[in-house]
Amino acid sequence: MSGRCGLTLVELVVTVTILAILASAIVPLSQMTARRTREIELKRNLRTIRVAIDDFKKAYDKAIDDKKIVAVQNRSGYPESLKQLVEGYDFGGAYPDKKKFLRRIPADPFNPPKPGADPEWGLRSYVDKPETSTWGGEDVYDVYSLHEGTAIDGTNYKDW
Repeated sequence: MSGRCGLTLVELVVTVTILAILASAIVPLSQMTARRTREIELKRNLRTIRVAIDDFKKAYDKAIDDKKIVAVQNRSGYPESLKQLVEGYDFGGAYPDKKKFLRRIPADPFNPPKPGADPEWGLRSYVDKPETSTWGGEDVYDVYSLHEGTAIDGTNYKDW
């Protein structure tokens, strides 16, 4: 048996079987990793928007304290829309230019916007009840995901 090169059928079958077993283990792991990555992005985007909303409220309250704007009875001090966080607000001249709180509205990774459309989030106003799914429209007090799915930890995305 001098100089025989190549593989036998048994060696090929064993190799293909081992590769199939490895692939069947890797695919679910990669799907879980992709889902976990989107969950991390969702948490980060929710935190970014919520911090911007809170910063807007602090700037509004500071403008009232500095007597730059007058407190209005039915005005909570939260932004009227998410776009206002991007476009800015002048707070009665408290700042030389409109103060902007976001460069853009982050997208929900589980509910991506259509091309050319703004990202969609569930919104709550200051007077809305915490468990409501309809926005009162007065202001933006909180945001939540519109995705109906369940997270890896068993909680609903819309409850984050």
